[in-house]
Amino acid sequence: MPDRLADAFFHHLENERQVSPLTLVNYRHALAEFRKVVPQPDWPGLNADHFRRYLFALGKRGIAKPTQRLHFAALRTFYRFLVERHGLDANPLKLVQLPKLDRKLPLVLTAKQVVELLDAPLKIEKQKQAPAWMPLRDAAILELFYSSGIRLAELVALNVPDIDLFTETVRVLGKGRKERVVPVGQPALEAIQRYRQAAKVHSGPLFISKLRRRLGRMNVWPAIQRYLPHTSIPVNVTPHKLRHSFATHLLDAGADLRAVQSLLGHASLSTTQIYTHVTVERLKRAYDDAHPRA
Repeated sequence: MPDRLADAFFHHLENERQVSPLTLVNYRHALAEFRKVVPQPDWPGLNADHFRRYLFALGKRGIAKPTQRLHFAALRTFYRFLVERHGLDANPLKLVQLPKLDRKLPLVLTAKQVVELLDAPLKIEKQKQAPAWMPLRDAAILELFYSSGIRLAELVALNVPDIDLFTETVRVLGKGRKERVVPVGQPALEAIQRYRQAAKVHSGPLFISKLRRRLGRMNVWPAIQRYLPHTSIPVNVTPHKLRHSFATHLLDAGADLRAVQSLLGHASLSTTQIYTHVTVERLKRAYDDAHPRA
C-alpha cells in the first residue's frame, strides 16, 4: 500500500532539506524496519507503546544499541515532520526512553604511527596494472585526512576548486549541507599538487579512480588498508581513526576545544568533548608510567 505521509517526508528530506543520499537511505531503511513490526502503520494513530514494543523487538533481534538509536533518530525526525507539516498534536517518541550507550574512547594513533602511515604509499612497490599516479593519490588522501580532519564522505565529495592553494584551505560541505572552511597544512597541499600533476586532474572531482571517475567511499578504506602491513601499526586504521588522531593531537598541543569543534564540523560541543577524555587518559598513562609515587 502507498504510504502518503512517508512519501511526503522523503520528498521533504530530498528536495527541501537536501540531505545526503546516505542519510536518505538510512531513513528509508529505518521506516522499513519499523514496518516489519507494524506492517501497515497508521502513523498519526500510533502511541509511545507501539515504539516501546518496536524497541524491544530490536533488542530481541540483537540489534546493537547505536543502531537502535539511529533507527529512532530517523523516526523522531519523521514525527517532527508530521507535527510541523501535517498537524499531528504531539510526537509520541518523546515519551520513549532509549538505551544508553557504553561510551568508548576513540582509538588514536601516535604521531609516529601517523608519519609511518603517511609515508607508506611512496615507499612500497607500485601495484601491477595500476596507474603510476595511484600511490601519489593515496598519499594525498592520507595527508589530507590527517591535516584537515574531514570526514570520508566530505573527502570523496571534494572537487578541484575546493582546494585553495593561496589561502591554504579546503571548502567542505558537511552534514546537513553546512559549508565550512578548514585549514590545510603545506605537506598535504604539496601532496595534492604532486598527485594532480601526475594524474592530470585539472577539473571536476579531486580524487579519482583508475577509471578516472570520482573515487567512491568504499574504495578509500581498502586503499588505506593496503599500506598497513608496511608499518608497525598493530590495529586496523579507518579514515575516522585519522580524524580522531587529528583532533586528539590538536588538543594535546593546546588547541582550543571550540576551535577543534569548528574544524571537525560538530554541531554540539559535547561531541567534541570525547577527545578531551582521550587526552586526559593519555596524561594519566604518562603519569602512571613516569611518576615514582603513582
